[in-house]
Amino acid sequence: MTDQGAAEESPHGVPAGPGGPSLQKAPRGRPAEPAEPAPRGFPGGRPPGPAEPTLDVANLDVTYRVRGQNRPAIRNVSFQIGNRESYGLVGESGSGKSTVALALTRYLPRNGLVTSGSVSIAGRDVLALSGSALRALRARTVSMVYQEPGRALNPSIRAGRQIAEVFEIAGLDRQTSTDRAEDMLRKVQIPDPGQVMNRYPHQLSGGMAQRVIIAMALAAEPSLLILDEPTTALDATVEAEVLDLVAGLRADMATSVLFISHNLAVIAKMCDRVGVLYAGELVEEGPASVVFDQPSHPYTVGLLRCIPRRGQRKDHGRLDAIPGFQPAPGQDITGCIYADRCALVIDECRTSPPPPFGIGPDHSARCFRHEEAEGLPRSTPADASLPAPPNADDPIVTLRGLSTTYKNAGSELKALSGIDLTIMRGETLGLVGESGSGKTTLARALLGLVVPDPGSVLEFDGSPLPADLRRRPRQLLRAVQIVFQNPDSALNRRHSVRRLISRPLSRLAGLSGSRLAERLADLVRSVRLEQRHLSLRPGQLSGGLKQRVAIARAFGGGPRLVVCDEPTSALDVSVQAAILNLLADLQAKEQVTYLFISHDLGVVRYLSDRIAVLYLGRLMEVGPAETVFAGPHHPYTEALLSAVPSLDGQRRERIRLAGEIPSAATPPSGCVFHTRCPRKLSTGVCETTEPPLAEVEPGHLMSCHIPVEELRRLQETPR
Repeated sequence: MTDQGAAEESPHGVPAGPGGPSLQKAPRGRPAEPAEPAPRGFPGGRPPGPAEPTLDVANLDVTYRVRGQNRPAIRNVSFQIGNRESYGLVGESGSGKSTVALALTRYLPRNGLVTSGSVSIAGRDVLALSGSALRALRARTVSMVYQEPGRALNPSIRAGRQIAEVFEIAGLDRQTSTDRAEDMLRKVQIPDPGQVMNRYPHQLSGGMAQRVIIAMALAAEPSLLILDEPTTALDATVEAEVLDLVAGLRADMATSVLFISHNLAVIAKMCDRVGVLYAGELVEEGPASVVFDQPSHPYTVGLLRCIPRRGQRKDHGRLDAIPGFQPAPGQDITGCIYADRCALVIDECRTSPPPPFGIGPDHSARCFRHEEAEGLPRSTPADASLPAPPNADDPIVTLRGLSTTYKNAGSELKALSGIDLTIMRGETLGLVGESGSGKTTLARALLGLVVPDPGSVLEFDGSPLPADLRRRPRQLLRAVQIVFQNPDSALNRRHSVRRLISRPLSRLAGLSGSRLAERLADLVRSVRLEQRHLSLRPGQLSGGLKQRVAIARAFGGGPRLVVCDEPTSALDVSVQAAILNLLADLQAKEQVTYLFISHDLGVVRYLSDRIAVLYLGRLMEVGPAETVFAGPHHPYTEALLSAVPSLDGQRRERIRLAGEIPSAATPPSGCVFHTRCPRKLSTGVCETTEPPLAEVEPGHLMSCHIPVEELRRLQETPR
């Protein structure tokens, strides 16, 4: 154990969270004395159950061996999870969340080692188990659900067979295992489980694949279920269904849950208690409602300020990104590990690691100035002056009758059907909808990567836009650019940052010599990169820095329209806030227009001026952002908004949509949403007649048979 780790023990060698005695408040600079545990009830505190916790982690240290040196990744982490309790672990990427999960199950890579501490699951010492005993623990006592179901499922084995194997390992015969697997699919609310049993993973939607993974994880009825970012890649409605499913199964099967996520709203909804991890140290811990309402560590305050809240917009209530970066693994730190990024830092923070201070019942924080944490000074201005774009009333993109059909094995799939849409000069148009609604196809059609059907009209700046990318002149290639969701796939790993950004400057913008160097320097400053980053390759950068490089490359040719396809979905909240502020600043500076695609409606509301809602290739609603979010909404928009978890204490009544989104190969007749619409009219018109996209209020268009005043009345009346 390092000196730093030893200094972070509580006075009696017991963790100062729920695993040890609770702490009473003490004067600043001195750790609190132990006191009797405060009584707790369910669900506000730890649920009733046996005295022995399901998971007990004490003084855990994890080290990685890198280039001949031991680099501490986890330092003196201690926490417990009681019977049927849900515990959330939050923090930025690189803080050690997944390393903790891998250490609990002893799935660390070869260069990873638990150097000290203990891990107990259901009363068994995990670190002392032999090979066969460890396999038995993984098979029967602890299960894990990963972020990407596509990587967790074997693509060559049918879904039912993969679930049945879990029961066969437990000793059941093949037929009984198959029957139990089908029952398990029914339990995770998959319609027609018999048919899904025979499907391969690639034949499943994202939400269905994640349910199959959850079915596999729960098949052994584990005492502990570890969820590592299980909903990050899912849209809002599917995420809500998966979360409701986990909550219900947790109660039915008496399972304890360790929930790892960078989505704080999801943690607030799902977890009884939460631990905040920073650079391998647990800096704050307590009941989720208390930690999020009354944060006592500057890092927790910073994370919460990074999240778009109700009413925050790019020009009002700007996000407060956390400055700086986490310390590198193994970096020698003598004081508080957060000192270099903290606006409340004092000399004591740089010389002595803070012990855990008791804030209240079951709530502690490692900060000498925990009483002042909520008054943390902002690192970015609260509001920004963003000038209105010139000629904002002129459309830069016009789409009329845009349709796109994919053909495969003799069948046709209508991905887009008769889209009429304008994107105004200098605005941000947010494009939302479930997976499979046609968002990416629309973006690809704009970029010329997908050729639309004959009769579709695409105009850019009043002139026809060639449908095929290969027919577009250089000035149009410069004018329309994209920022992809995953910078790892978009950036050539062999090239340096300098070459990645310089290439569009020379090839598209035709710059060279001093003009190229001047523009490169300007771009690097604009995306908040440093000169030292130019010589690095993408593999040497964090996720946020890679996305900044991708943004700089997109702006290199001087674009007039940038398609942002889920540019922040893979980023943690602190990096997301910095990228969103950066996009807003660049838009004002470069006078560029955005088509912003995302399933995170909070992010869309923060950045967008107008919103377009897609469902099964049709526009359901288009209008100013505040109008669309305030309502009345199209019933589909209403369902999307009701599925979004919130940190503001506002709880919308969840509107559940029946079944999965229909296939675009065989869309429903009439209104394509009528098969799932909770407000479908009884007259039969929804099933027979497709409603036009009509203006229901100034600038607000909707495709629905229900009159707007009736929608307003229905949506203002509790269901």
